[in-house]
Amino acid sequence: MDIELGQSNTAARVFPHPKQPIRILVATDAWHPQVNGVVRTYERLAAEATKLGARVDFLTPDPFFTLPLPTYPEIRLALLTSWQIDARVAAMQPHFVHIATEGTIGLSVRAWALRTGRRFTTSYHTRFPDYVSARLPVPINWAYQAQAWFHNAGAGMMVSTPSLAAELSGRGFRRIKMWSRGVDTELFRPRIVRPFGEGPVFLYVGRVAVEKTIDAFLRLELPGRKVVVGSGPALASLKERFPDVLFTGPKSGVELAECYAGADVFVFPSRTDTFGIVLLEAMAAGLPVAAYPVTGPIDVIKPGISGVLSNDLREACLGALNLDRTRVRDSAMAFSWKACACQFIDNVVAANTPQAPNSLQSPTRALLPLPVGSS
Repeated sequence: MDIELGQSNTAARVFPHPKQPIRILVATDAWHPQVNGVVRTYERLAAEATKLGARVDFLTPDPFFTLPLPTYPEIRLALLTSWQIDARVAAMQPHFVHIATEGTIGLSVRAWALRTGRRFTTSYHTRFPDYVSARLPVPINWAYQAQAWFHNAGAGMMVSTPSLAAELSGRGFRRIKMWSRGVDTELFRPRIVRPFGEGPVFLYVGRVAVEKTIDAFLRLELPGRKVVVGSGPALASLKERFPDVLFTGPKSGVELAECYAGADVFVFPSRTDTFGIVLLEAMAAGLPVAAYPVTGPIDVIKPGISGVLSNDLREACLGALNLDRTRVRDSAMAFSWKACACQFIDNVVAANTPQAPNSLQSPTRALLPLPVGSS
C-alpha cells in the first residue's frame, strides 16, 4: 500500500526566521459561516503553525460570487475564473500549496497548479461518494474514481486515520500521508454542569444531515432524554419526526463545552465520517462515546475505556453509561493541536522535496518550493 504512517519530525526542523516564515496557501471551499470539523481543523492549524515558524493563508469562497450547493445550501460554491485564481495566488506568494476540498475553489487551484507546474498536496476530509449516493442515484464507484482523479494529481494526500488510509489505498488513491487531529483540552474538560437536567442524557453534536444517520440514534429506546446540538438540512424533518427530542441548534465555545460535560453518553451514529473531531471533544470533557465500529471511531475510541463500539447502537449507548469518565478524559490527552500542526507541515515539506515522487506533467518546474513569480 502506498501509505506513509511515520510520525512527524517537524518539531526538529529549522524553519526560516520568524520574521520570514514559510507561507502555506490552503485552498478550501469549507469556510465560515459553516460550522464543521474541516473549518475548525484549519483554524487551529493556522494558529499552531505560527508558533512553528510557518504562516497559513486561506483562499476561500469569501471574495467571490457564490451559489448554494443543491440539497445543502449551507455550503456555498464559488464562481470564479482562472485569472482570478492567478491573481489571488500571486498576491499570497506561497512557498507551498495545499488543497483542502474538492469544490470549485479546490478544482480551480488544482488546475492552476497543473498549468503552472507547481507541486501541491491535498487532504481527504469528506466521503463525498457516500454523501452523493445518499441524495442522488449515482454509482458510488464513479464518485470514488472522480475523487481519486482529483487527489492523485498531487504530491501527497493526507488522511486522518490508518483505517481510512487502507480503504482509500484499496480504491486506487496514491501517495497517502497520515495527518491526525487535535482537541482543545482546556476548553473541553469535565465540568459540574447539567444544562439538560438529570440524566441519563444521550447527546449528539454535529451537522444535522442525512448522511449522519442521526435517526438511527433518535429511533432508539433509551432511558432519560436525547439531545441534538447542531444545524443542517435535515433539522426541520427530524424535529417533526421526533418531537420528544431536544434540538438546541448550533453551539460553540463554552456553551458547547458545557453540553458535552453535562451529558452522560455521546452518541456518534455516522458511518461515513473520516474522523470526527467531536469524538475528541466529547472524550476531553470526560463523556464516553457510543458508536458503530467504523472508520473514525475504531481509530479513536478505546473500547471499554473511552467508549463502546457495537453494530447494536442501543447496546453501545447503555454500555457507555458504565464507563469511568476520568479514564475517558485521559484517552483524549494524547491528541494535541501542536502535534497536528507539526504533522501537517512535515507532510507539506516532505511532499515538496526533490526526492518526493512527482505526478505533475512537468516535474522539473516545481522541485523547489519557491513563491509564485520566483525564478
